[in-house]
Amino acid sequence: QVQLVESGGGSVQAGGSLRLSCAASGYNARTSCMAWFRQAPGKERERVARIQPSGDTNYADSVKDRFTISQDNAKVTLYLKMNSLKPEDTAMYYCAAEDPGLGYCNGRYRYWGQGTQVTVSS
Repeated sequence: QVQLVESGGGSVQAGGSLRLSCAASGYNARTSCMAWFRQAPGKERERVARIQPSGDTNYADSVKDRFTISQDNAKVTLYLKMNSLKPEDTAMYYCAAEDPGLGYCNGRYRYWGQGTQVTVSS
């Protein structure tokens, strides 16, 4: 029922920008949090950014002041604007949504997209 579909990944040079999108269906994002994660080969999965229905956001220290997470007014589409990209940002990026049945912004990410690859060259 719930589907998350990412798009917008690609290859860019260091210092460039990309905008990722995540289209959500069958999910009520007005009562729970959504987030972007990333994972590079051989490394732990890392939460990059999180957004609450209120619009409040939280970022990993590694991307703070460079990335911006946002949602449309209907909470149907999630975005990640990435500026000043670095080679270490290279990873598969995933859209994730929390389980709304476990409470408001509970931190339990039940739903995941298929991922979109971001590659940053030197």
